[in-house]
Amino acid sequence: MKDKLRDKLKQKSKQNKFPDNTPYRGISKKTIDRVAKEFGVKGKKVEIIALKNNIIPERYSRNMQTLSIQDQLFLLNSKVCIVGLGGLGGVVASNLARLGIGSLILVDGDYFEESNLNRQVFCNENLIGKSKAQVAETQIKNINSSIKIQTWPVYLDEENAGKIIHKADLVVDCLDNIETRFILETAAKQNKLPFISAAIGGENGHITTIFPQDKGLELIYGSPQFLSEKKGAETRLGVLPHAVTLIACLECAEVKKILLKKQPLLRNKIMLVDLANNLFDLLDLA
Repeated sequence: MKDKLRDKLKQKSKQNKFPDNTPYRGISKKTIDRVAKEFGVKGKKVEIIALKNNIIPERYSRNMQTLSIQDQLFLLNSKVCIVGLGGLGGVVASNLARLGIGSLILVDGDYFEESNLNRQVFCNENLIGKSKAQVAETQIKNINSSIKIQTWPVYLDEENAGKIIHKADLVVDCLDNIETRFILETAAKQNKLPFISAAIGGENGHITTIFPQDKGLELIYGSPQFLSEKKGAETRLGVLPHAVTLIACLECAEVKKILLKKQPLLRNKIMLVDLANNLFDLLDLA
């Protein structure tokens, strides 16, 4: 069947050009859906076979030249867990779906409320009171129906954290409180997973990347046993949408680099962002 599917893709693909006139063979989403239905397989499998035969799904054509075909294949075979689907998490989930991460694990037990409208991309006036996780799943399927989505409409805690994240390749922290952030870091370390953490307050934010053997969050917040506050600066400063979007995009950049083994990473470093004063600082943590 694989040979017949490959031959069908070669037959249905068309010659196209990138904006710089470099030629490539591409295949449309509509054609991928038809071929997937004809052969009784998922769209992601069709995309993977296409890429293995140097046929680029048009939805990823603008990823190319910055990414290679092998890069795109690797991303399609990757699984990322996003914990928190509000401001940061909505942007991260949306961008990773567009980038072509093949499997997403979405975690959030919260529901949309009116105060989310200023910054949470999956929130609109008609979705107040709806589950953030379930709305995110629907929205992402509309962005990229080929990828696999596993949804957990629950709050992450010490009991469920390991079960939720253990099959991921890495974890992205999009939480709004420090206490749960430490729980997630512990679970990531126990499962030997890289962990990208970010936080927002007002027009300020920070981001760091933590590997299992790193000290990690303790270098930012101190010991979790002696936290002076469990919530982040957002509770005191609010949070503006442009700060959310920027920090979330920095998290996505780290996801791409970790999965594709690119350098430099924000490992044992913290990037501090102050948009009110146009300040970007990179500090060593270890």
